[in-house]
Amino acid sequence: MKLLMAANWKMHKTRADAAATLSRLVAALSGMPADREVAVFTPFTALSACADALGESPRIGLGGQNCYPAQEGAFTGECSPAMLRDVGCTWVLTGHSERRAIFGESAAFVGQKTAFALASGLKIVLCIGETLEERDSGQLAAVLERQMREGLAGVGDDMPAPVLSLAYEPVWAIGTGRVAGPKEILEAHALARAFLEKRFPAQGKAMRILYGGSVKPENAGEIIRLDNVNGVLVGGASLQAESFSRIVLA
Repeated sequence: MKLLMAANWKMHKTRADAAATLSRLVAALSGMPADREVAVFTPFTALSACADALGESPRIGLGGQNCYPAQEGAFTGECSPAMLRDVGCTWVLTGHSERRAIFGESAAFVGQKTAFALASGLKIVLCIGETLEERDSGQLAAVLERQMREGLAGVGDDMPAPVLSLAYEPVWAIGTGRVAGPKEILEAHALARAFLEKRFPAQGKAMRILYGGSVKPENAGEIIRLDNVNGVLVGGASLQAESFSRIVLA
């Protein structure tokens, strides 16, 4: 399977800055190996400019950072999967820890978004991960199992592997500079793989599991060579084309 190298720009960049960064990234990745795929998740306001900057680039996909599980309606401030597709998106993030913690999104609501977005033709990166308190109290397996079970509750068993990926992001390692060690990553990714193989008997082995949490050019190579790590989801280090391209090519 191709490694999925994903950038989450969060609430950063104006339209002009986003387009310029993406243009530099396209140039830097002109010789990208055949076993890599890239997705860039930008703010809503930058999506159109980024779509123009990408042009016909076939191996860099554009994604929204969030969506609402409805075609249209009285949902002020929200964006539908159809709107994301209309502006050129092929991907969307669901379940990011900041959406769960800051905006109060439940695992069940994340599941509604995930199922609706998939049914609307978007590819998904579903984020899962535990807090430090949950890990220290021995709840890792229970937390991840609940997030995966509820986050995928409305998804059919025959979902093709390329359209659905998980991203394991230990909350205590996001933006802190602290990275989960190989032992922690292997443990969490093994739990995720076992769940996927049981939940999707035909495709679970081939679904990608990304690692996210303070990924940098200096540690990306080691991380992507671990068992059951099929790519990375990168925050701060993806804001500059030079650093993110180094991660993609690690």
